[in-house]
Amino acid sequence: MKTEFKAKFLQHINKRRQDQGFTLIELLVVIIIIGILSAIALPAFLSQANKAKQTEAKQYVASINKGQQAYYAENPSFGTSVAVLGLGLKTQTTNYLYTLTGTTNAATSLATPVGATLKGYAGGVGLIAAGEANTTQSILCETTGFGAPTVPTLTGVTEVTCGAANMTQVTK
Repeated sequence: MKTEFKAKFLQHINKRRQDQGFTLIELLVVIIIIGILSAIALPAFLSQANKAKQTEAKQYVASINKGQQAYYAENPSFGTSVAVLGLGLKTQTTNYLYTLTGTTNAATSLATPVGATLKGYAGGVGLIAAGEANTTQSILCETTGFGAPTVPTLTGVTEVTCGAANMTQVTK
């Protein structure tokens, strides 16, 4: 009988420990682990969000460049507004303000960021001498830091370049 009493007493003690839950130390360790994981993940998430916003500007400027090339194929000059190109693009979104200029020899488009944490983008389409006929060449440039872009250099003779120290070429 004595051994049976000991076994029941041990079962009773084990059952009381299982009903207690987590200790304060265990909860603190879990909270610290969650804090470390969120400190690592939050900057990466914000970086990806800015990249998505910047992709909008890249797509808009590239579309404007292609629209300018198509417009020039049908007309003797480049378009002077987004509406003339017939692309259905907005001139201002939540993230960027889009402006463009067009002449008979060249066209530029700028994507100026509305927020201070986004890069600016500039595009250009220019006439390049190619033997007996001229051809169009386009370029897409982005700022090396945050802020407004500068207008690309459109020589109209040999090539189209970004032209400014704070701009780098994305595509040509």
